[in-house]
Amino acid sequence: MSKPILISGIQPTGRLHLGNYLGALKNFVELQNSGKYDCYFFIADYHSLTIDFDERQKMGEVFGVARAYLASGINPKKSTVFTQSHVPESTELAWIFNALTPLGEAERMTQFKEKREQKLGTAVGLLTYPLLMAADILLYDAKFVPVGEDQLQHLELTRDIARRFNNRFGETFVEPQAVLTKTPRVMSLNDPGKKMSKSLPEGCLFLDDSPKDIEKKIKRAVTDSESEVKYDPGNKTGVSNLLLIYEALAGKTTKELEKKYAGKGYGQLKGDLAAVTIEALKPFRESKMPDKKLKSVLDTGAKKAKKLAAAKMKEVKNRLGLLN
Repeated sequence: MSKPILISGIQPTGRLHLGNYLGALKNFVELQNSGKYDCYFFIADYHSLTIDFDERQKMGEVFGVARAYLASGINPKKSTVFTQSHVPESTELAWIFNALTPLGEAERMTQFKEKREQKLGTAVGLLTYPLLMAADILLYDAKFVPVGEDQLQHLELTRDIARRFNNRFGETFVEPQAVLTKTPRVMSLNDPGKKMSKSLPEGCLFLDDSPKDIEKKIKRAVTDSESEVKYDPGNKTGVSNLLLIYEALAGKTTKELEKKYAGKGYGQLKGDLAAVTIEALKPFRESKMPDKKLKSVLDTGAKKAKKLAAAKMKEVKNRLGLLN
């Protein structure tokens, strides 16, 4: 009996950081190794075009994400790894969804409204982004999608699209279910009121940072004027962020860490956390797989993904009365 398909992807928009690892990659590996799913992990290069980019860097960023996938523990023999743009059926299906989805449904997406208010771009792709996401999921009959709470609205739109299409044209798409993953909200080390981001490099732990840089950034991390190591997000934001990172990387609870560092102060906590982080990110620093080998992995994955995608698009076109 075949396993249900699970799918997710990451955009190639620069160097990946600790937030990407704890929020996505670490969970991907756990889902893969659970043995419950037929996992498809793609590099969302079409999605990334909605963000300002230098086309000369794009291929390097794709390989960077592929390298991080493999360094994190994603195994091409267990999971299908591919690049979104190598399966053009995704944009073909997205256009069909553009034609069938009411404008109001796209406009009510919270992330679109936030980006518009923040003036993060004027491209139409910011509006239609969730429809391409829906195509990425429905194209492969994915039953499960690992998401954080911020993506639940997009997944619900995907389910609405599948339901509407099935009701109008006949049973065609699987309605996907969310796999809610534990995604610690990793904050900037030097500004713990903001999420860790490459736009704040001094407070961002990149996956390929040197041990020296990791140690320097953690030792300079903002804490407070007290000395008690206590998890208290409301009053001790910086220390709480360090404890969450420690918990996620070392598998110790914040309560256990509070007990361990009782009376020891922030210096000891930061020193130990630096050592834990340096060890945890070692595979990313030492990943030396050449681009040629990465391309082979992506090509093999795309071939498998495209076989599923082509069959689904043929079914969709038949439902719509389009010539195949």
